[in-house]
Amino acid sequence: MSQLFTPITSGSLSMPNRVVIAPMCQYSAEDGRMTDWHMIHYGQLALSGAGLLTIEATAVSPEGRITHADTGLWDEATEAAMVPVMQAIRRWSDIPVAIQLAHAGRKASTGKPWLGGAQIPPGQPNGWQTVAPTALPFSAGENPPEALGKGDMERIRDAFAATARRSLRLGFDAIQIHAAHGYLLHQFLSPLSNRREDAHGGSLENRMRFPLEVFEAVKAVVPADYPVSVRVSGTDWVEGGWDIAQTIAFARELQARGCAAIHVSSGGLDPRQQIPIGPGYQVPLARAVKAAVDMPVVAVGLITDFDHAESIVATSDADMVALARGILYDPRWPWHAAAHLGAQVPAAPQYLRCQPRMHRELFRPA
Repeated sequence: MSQLFTPITSGSLSMPNRVVIAPMCQYSAEDGRMTDWHMIHYGQLALSGAGLLTIEATAVSPEGRITHADTGLWDEATEAAMVPVMQAIRRWSDIPVAIQLAHAGRKASTGKPWLGGAQIPPGQPNGWQTVAPTALPFSAGENPPEALGKGDMERIRDAFAATARRSLRLGFDAIQIHAAHGYLLHQFLSPLSNRREDAHGGSLENRMRFPLEVFEAVKAVVPADYPVSVRVSGTDWVEGGWDIAQTIAFARELQARGCAAIHVSSGGLDPRQQIPIGPGYQVPLARAVKAAVDMPVVAVGLITDFDHAESIVATSDADMVALARGILYDPRWPWHAAAHLGAQVPAAPQYLRCQPRMHRELFRPA
């Protein structure tokens, strides 16, 4: 029996299999509001047969967006724009849906990736002043961020909590907090970007303090068994930066606070990173975290081969496997993986007739 296609439960969330669709920014919102693109994009992924669909990094405040075209959930207008997207998904699919809450920190105020992705300075169209733990820019020559004061940090913490409340109203099954890829919470964690000299900088305990405060604030506004997970970068891939030992310490602190799962990615904090790109290059990071905690661990990163994904779960390197660019390329990846592995996958009744003759037991009605 395929281990990849066995169910898994975390808190109140039950998933039919271990295939997770990772959050992927679409840079197609208008003033933080989802558009028809999101209806099309998430609609097709909701019919993929995956165990969980995660909505892209969703900014908790306007200045927390990576680009001016990022999705947000900070007011009534941005909340209302998500309603038809969620209603369409719920009408036609029973896939569990999570949302990733994020603040980009010093990596905010940039152009869309297909337009170069460079920083847009404040005062320019679609640009604004960025913020960070310390007034250090991401890249040399960029407009530096403003260092956050205590009141600013409290407002951002409260914005995460307020966005979590909106997420509950919209009917999301789970929340993921983005603490990876060089965005604000990762900026607090890494000694490369956090040079503060107060209670939120210096020691590992201090650098973890604000991300843990944000986690606690979100947990405080959701039901006790409602799953709140965290996405982390297992390493900065830069000497002297955030590393796997610190990630494990952070994971243990999150678990003690009721974290539902941890999604282990890497990098994104420093342009000097040297990443050994290859299939499953981040799996050893997930394996190390899984050996240290009891909560479910998600592996991600160039996992495209069906047997490779199966082996990650079967050998307990991770409890789930996340797909990002691979599932954009092949939105039916879970179907094809299930066929290859002799498993079953949920499919909409409108699609049942396309089941191949050689895989007569592939589909079960969704």
